[in-house]
Amino acid sequence: MIKIIHTEDGSPSIHSTQYDASYHSTHGAVQETQTVFIDAGFNFLIEQGLTKINILEIGFGTGLNAFMTYLKAKKQGISVLFHSIELHPIGATIAKELSYPTLLQCPEEEDNFLSMHRAENLTVLLSICEDNSFDFQLKTTTFESAVYPNIYQLIYFDAFAPSVQPHLWESLFLQNMYNALIPGGILVTYCAQGAFKRALKKVGFKVEGLPGPKGKREMTRAVK
Repeated sequence: MIKIIHTEDGSPSIHSTQYDASYHSTHGAVQETQTVFIDAGFNFLIEQGLTKINILEIGFGTGLNAFMTYLKAKKQGISVLFHSIELHPIGATIAKELSYPTLLQCPEEEDNFLSMHRAENLTVLLSICEDNSFDFQLKTTTFESAVYPNIYQLIYFDAFAPSVQPHLWESLFLQNMYNALIPGGILVTYCAQGAFKRALKKVGFKVEGLPGPKGKREMTRAVK
């Protein structure tokens, strides 16, 4: 059902044969995560002075978004509550083959990276520093049936593209995302299709187009 591939920046990703879609841009897994989710999302909130950030991720995938967020949070001393949803987790064995900790020059963090992949419906507490923590939970359920409490400042919307899972990019599902964010909260995603941005506006988001990662002219940040 899945196979490991290598993207143009040298970082590995996974291709789903079930959906005939890759988990990251083939132009580069790490550079996509850095541009779309870390820079436009997590760093954006840190720059506003937040020291405690609650994150909802739609699509755990390889765990790269969560792991790079953890590394940034640890470096900055930011406390994070991170809830990720993935119906079909790849598991720690395949995750180990991706070698993200070595690629990101932090091999000592491999146990923490793999612990995220073992956290199915459990909470894993990763230490950031003496007074801060990274609370991670991987929820194995469908995006549609998950319960979304109104506690998040940030949503990583990383589902497969509209051509693969069109219903997730329409207003009916996006309303759940809007309701899950606190006022001023943001949603970031790689997608910038016109129909998707119109659906965001329909449920109440203020939509901002940003320069996309390599291979994409534009990405989206939406503010509640």
